[in-house]
Amino acid sequence: MTTSIVSIEHIENRIYIMRGQRVMLDSDLAALYGVSTKRLNEQLRRNIERFPDDFAFCLKNEEWKFLRSQIATLEKSGRGKHRKYATYAFTEQGVAMLSGVLRSPQAAKVNIEIMRAFVRMRHILESNKELTKVVSELRSFVLKNSNKVDQEFKKVWKEFEKLSALPAQTARIGFKLN
Repeated sequence: MTTSIVSIEHIENRIYIMRGQRVMLDSDLAALYGVSTKRLNEQLRRNIERFPDDFAFCLKNEEWKFLRSQIATLEKSGRGKHRKYATYAFTEQGVAMLSGVLRSPQAAKVNIEIMRAFVRMRHILESNKELTKVVSELRSFVLKNSNKVDQEFKKVWKEFEKLSALPAQTARIGFKLN
């Protein structure tokens, strides 16, 4: 078993929901791949035919401002502290496509971990859907059968009260000699 270059949890913390899709930002990907954001976006522009809108898209100003307020990474003032160019978001397919245009050993290793993180998140979301379905079914059952459920619950509660009202008995362990 090989050790990963970056933890899946570290990657998962950099996956956001934008426009109804799970995405990673160009700056986060660049940091993970060990390249500058400028270089990553150069590769995007040089290979734009590989990145249709469902693989990568440029964030609108409102989206960037909202996201920036959520992650709070930039300071308000100072020369050279702000990005000069638009921020790109890459979907899972876009991240996979990046592995074909960024050819370095680190990029290949990191890309494997990113794909694992996306798969893990998909499994977590799927299990949450199943849990939501079960809770919904239970809720509808209780609502339809509220009288029966209420009566059964009252019976259980009365038995519980009886048991809790009994005095605690201490039992001696061992042999009794006459």
